[in-house]
Amino acid sequence: MNSIKNVPARVLSRRPGHSLEAEREQFDKTQAISISKAINTQEAPVKEKHARRIILGTHHEKGAFTFWSYAIGLPLPSSSILSWKFCHVLHKVLRDGHPNVLHDCQRYRSNIREIGELWGHLHDRYGQLVNVYTKLLLTKISFHLKHPQFPAGLEVTDEVLEKAAGTDINDIFQLTVEMFDYMDCELKLSESVFRQLNTAIAVSQMSSGQCRLAPLIQVIQDCSHLYHYTVKLLFKLHACLPADTLQGHRDRFHEQFHSLRNFFRRAADMLYFKRLIQIPRLPESPPNFLRASALAEHIKPVVVIPEEAPEDEEPETLIEISTAPPAAEPAVVADLFDQTFGPPNGTVKDDRDLQMETLKREVETLRAELEKMRLEAQRYVAQLKAQVNALEAELEEQRKQKQKALVDNEQLRHELAQLRAAQLQGERNLSLREEAEKKASATEARYAKLKEQHSKLVATHAELLRKNADTARQLTEKQQIQEEVARVKEQLVFQMEQAKRESEMKLEEQSDQVEKLRRELEAKAGELERVQESLSRTEQSGSELSSRLDTLSAEKEVLSSAVRQREAELQAAQGLVREKEAALSQEQQRHCQERDELQGRLADKESQEQGLQRRLLDEQFAVLRRTAAEAQRILQDAVGTLDDPLHLRCTCSPDYLVSRAQAALDAVSALETGHAQYLTHRSDASALVAALTQFAHLASDTIVNGGATSHLAPTDPADRLLDACRECGARALELVGQLQDPQAVQQAQPGLMRTPLQGVLQLGQELKPKSLDVRQEELGAVVDKEMAATSAAIEEAVRRIEDMMNQARHASSGVKLEVNERILNSCTDLMKAIRLLVMTSTSLQKEIVESGRGAATQQEFYAKNSRWTEGLISASKAVGWGATQLVASADQVLLPTGKYEELIVCSHEIAASTAQLVAASKVKANKDSPHLSRLQECSRTVNVMAANVVASTKSGQEQIEDRDTMDFSGLSLIKLKKQEMETQVRVLELEKTLEAERVRLGELRKQHYVLAGGVGAPGEEEPSQPSAAPPSVTSKKPPLAQKPSVAPRQDHQPNRKDGVGPAQLVNS
Repeated sequence: MNSIKNVPARVLSRRPGHSLEAEREQFDKTQAISISKAINTQEAPVKEKHARRIILGTHHEKGAFTFWSYAIGLPLPSSSILSWKFCHVLHKVLRDGHPNVLHDCQRYRSNIREIGELWGHLHDRYGQLVNVYTKLLLTKISFHLKHPQFPAGLEVTDEVLEKAAGTDINDIFQLTVEMFDYMDCELKLSESVFRQLNTAIAVSQMSSGQCRLAPLIQVIQDCSHLYHYTVKLLFKLHACLPADTLQGHRDRFHEQFHSLRNFFRRAADMLYFKRLIQIPRLPESPPNFLRASALAEHIKPVVVIPEEAPEDEEPETLIEISTAPPAAEPAVVADLFDQTFGPPNGTVKDDRDLQMETLKREVETLRAELEKMRLEAQRYVAQLKAQVNALEAELEEQRKQKQKALVDNEQLRHELAQLRAAQLQGERNLSLREEAEKKASATEARYAKLKEQHSKLVATHAELLRKNADTARQLTEKQQIQEEVARVKEQLVFQMEQAKRESEMKLEEQSDQVEKLRRELEAKAGELERVQESLSRTEQSGSELSSRLDTLSAEKEVLSSAVRQREAELQAAQGLVREKEAALSQEQQRHCQERDELQGRLADKESQEQGLQRRLLDEQFAVLRRTAAEAQRILQDAVGTLDDPLHLRCTCSPDYLVSRAQAALDAVSALETGHAQYLTHRSDASALVAALTQFAHLASDTIVNGGATSHLAPTDPADRLLDACRECGARALELVGQLQDPQAVQQAQPGLMRTPLQGVLQLGQELKPKSLDVRQEELGAVVDKEMAATSAAIEEAVRRIEDMMNQARHASSGVKLEVNERILNSCTDLMKAIRLLVMTSTSLQKEIVESGRGAATQQEFYAKNSRWTEGLISASKAVGWGATQLVASADQVLLPTGKYEELIVCSHEIAASTAQLVAASKVKANKDSPHLSRLQECSRTVNVMAANVVASTKSGQEQIEDRDTMDFSGLSLIKLKKQEMETQVRVLELEKTLEAERVRLGELRKQHYVLAGGVGAPGEEEPSQPSAAPPSVTSKKPPLAQKPSVAPRQDHQPNRKDGVGPAQLVNS
């Protein structure tokens, strides 16, 4: 027999570790390919075969380590579709993967949360869905980790559900709440998906729609189980807890039931779901948990996933879950035999074959490493692309900043030129410095007077605040006294009731004892009667047996002794009765004394209670009288304010007056209620005191604001408003006077205050400024129309200025031509700046409408923001009107009929109108909007151009106007004195005229502010108002938005170059 001398080298060189490493590398490669194919940026649903391989991989390695090692490197923040498909795959892995997947996902909760929060802050359609989906996944992981009895697929039997719920009602209650939260997350995801899809059925056949709808299959599976479990738990809760306690649970279940039913109905109607899943139908109405037998009517909804036809794909390595069969042992034996003696049939492999196998394995290893390197290179490329995009964005931002710096540099150069021109102008104005210093000193003196008046007003206001605090403190003390009296009263009533109960109990005990003694006395009397009857029977028997007396003498003696004994007992019973009667009489006397004593104490308590009641009524009326007195002082002060000359400078808007009058009318109703309650219960005046305090303050506020409103109203409505305020004050004073008199409180009628307050309210509504006579649905068209009209007016103004410039070149020469060209050039620059501002304002307006309207239409946005729209229309009209007037004034200046001052005033008006347009546009604009920045730059440019127009006009006026040289060398002293006096007279006349014109200017502004809200279209005036003097220009200014109230200055103000003094703003 041959023995084995040498073992082949190929047997020694074999190691089992190489096959395991190759298998692991092949597994990693397969998982990486499946993950890259399942989670990509294509807007298409995840293929089932790739998801199935990933799920089988979790069962193969008994966890999700490989899945997360590749998923954590995906560029999820760069693509919302990539994040959406990642959430879908993770949901599938959680439901159908290995149970250890849940614990592996717990380690990456922060990554899931960060992805959801990142896309939640971005305005991306898929990003919003990713935010909702991540919340659902986090809720699912938390729920299944807290309740391991429920697998991630949520499929358990009713016995397991009963065991998981337990017997503690608190645990069942908490488990139901957590399932409600779980269901809310599922339904919110479905609602978000359907909200982004069109309701048409054809949408579900498109790849973009299917990409969104694919995760809803897992949502339907989860919701069917959660619905069944919540029904079971709610029936169990209703069996242990009252129905009122579970009202919140029922309401929440009903809401989820209707949402889930609508979700199942809409999903069942889509063609995409019909071939992938069978969706159950929920009943028309939710289960009735108040009826225990309804549980038997509940049918568990069952979701069926039909089997799909196998797809054309490469063969998959299935996982063997069962244990290895015993038949594997012969294979192991055969393998050992082959290793020892070589393969059968003489197929011996030489060294070249072994090298080839080794090289093949190395090639496979290199391929796997190359695939890993390729995946890493792809990730690096994606990261580098993201960095390149960021750098390009920064480069673009730097370019923008460079362009802006160039623009700012040009503006600075322009401003430098202007500053040089202003410096030259300032050198010319040095001669006017002394006069300006004199005017400044006069202004400081007037400011000191105004400061003293302001300090007096502040002191008066502080004194009123102190009085108000004292009144509130007194009212609080009175309320505390009332509460103390009420407590004492309750204690006395309780003591009286307790004493009554004790006396009644004692009387009942005494009556019981008397009744008992009477019954004993009757019993003794019955015994005495029986003894007497027996004695009578004995005497009868003695008379009848007298004949036998001799023979029965012994019996007679016995009977006589018995009689004596009975008599002794009777006497003893009579003595006992007499003793009982004496004790009864004594007890009755004692009870009578106690009853009299208790009645006396009761009478004392009643007298004390009556005294306290009278004292309470007196104190309640004293509180009411002091409150009425304070209210009378407040009303008298308000009525006195109507005739106070210092109050003439205060103004108020009709809107605020109407609000105060309406509040006072509401306070009258509360005053009537409090007065009726006081007449019913005189012991409680708290409601009347509170209502009277509120009414006094509101009525005085109405009177004061009514007087302030009349200062800006026309003469006739102002007089009627003052009369109504005085009548209101007189009625209120009469009412509080009646409340101070105890005899007249019953006759007081607070309802009479409604008539004067309604009169004030009606007058205030008549004085309210009318809005634009445009329906809300037409506001959008009016805005576009007015903006277009403004642009057209500016274009026409530019054309007319060019025509005037050509005419001026032909009609004038020399200094006149130079002045006219300079003025027209400045006007042309101003028109161009205004045109650029209007165009920028139009762009900003469109941006505001697009960003603010949401799902609404443009007309609905303008109707919703009607006040802002009216302000925008008014500002646009004002800009167009200013441009037209500037051109007309420039045309008049070129002719001998015009005035330079008109051109200056028009420039100021254009600057104010453009500022109003910028303010109206800035109200609703985003502070970071580039259009807003450009609009502000255009506004500054308009102001600069308007200042250039004013400067060129003034310099041209100085060049053209001839100035007489003042030569006084030939005048004597007397003639100089005479001309000096004449000059002083002329100065005084001019100052008087200037003051009158300033007052007239203030009245014109007041009238303009009134007409600005009352005129519906340009050119309309109220017939009741007197026509003002014609302005310096011919056309009428269109109505503007409501401006702050102004009052004319009463004292002398310093002269200004443009002849217009500042208006004083007075707060209403």
